[in-house]
Amino acid sequence: MKPRFLKSRRTSDHVHHDRWLVSYADFITLLFAFFVVLFASSRADQRKQTQIAHSIQSAFQALGIFPAPPPVEDQPIPTPDPQSLVPPVNVVLGDDLSASPVVQQDLQHLQKQLSSLLSTQIAEHVVALKLGRDGLVISLRETGFYDSGVALPHPQSMGTLDQVAGKIGPTPYDIRIEGHTDNVPIHTAQFASNWELSTARATELAKIFIVDYHFAPARISAAGFAEYHPVASNDTPEGRSQNRRVDIIVLPRISVIPSTPR
Repeated sequence: MKPRFLKSRRTSDHVHHDRWLVSYADFITLLFAFFVVLFASSRADQRKQTQIAHSIQSAFQALGIFPAPPPVEDQPIPTPDPQSLVPPVNVVLGDDLSASPVVQQDLQHLQKQLSSLLSTQIAEHVVALKLGRDGLVISLRETGFYDSGVALPHPQSMGTLDQVAGKIGPTPYDIRIEGHTDNVPIHTAQFASNWELSTARATELAKIFIVDYHFAPARISAAGFAEYHPVASNDTPEGRSQNRRVDIIVLPRISVIPSTPR
């Protein structure tokens, strides 16, 4: 009869070939945990994308570029696809949007509205409208709005200014006001040259838009160009009459979300 300790020793010397399963199981567990973390991160990114898409849509509705959808009552709101909410134009406040088809269509629509509203003034050649590279230009001729050598519009022109402000006020676009003169020198107690006169007319009209029509000041800019940006020849009285003007330019640029004029 053999001793028992010899049998136990022989048993302990046996090699287990399945020990690799322990390391393999650990590796599979770690790999599973890694993919769980990746999946959770991707779900968080999707939620962020949805929130960003909602924010972009809300901003565009506030700017008036895209209409707000009608409210739907007693129905669950589905989670929208973020790709479907990204607008075709990436509007950033202060950026030039002249290449945007949406903005161009908006300015063309505004031009048609003003053309119909100011048809009498346009026929009398005291107002001119032109859509160009800089935006929609609304030219106010001196003959219909200013006395010679005076910076403030005369009271008879305020009705037309009311109509212009009522249309361009609710739009989201910036406004640049430019004063222009002909090449006839001016030297009065108030204005030493055409530079001072053109600049004063632009700034006074800007003040009217801000104070009387409650435009956001950040939307408004003013500049005087004297006789150096003519639209007609200064060799004839008719040409000089066209050059004496104040241009209100609706720019394809957005700096602030405007409030509706009161």
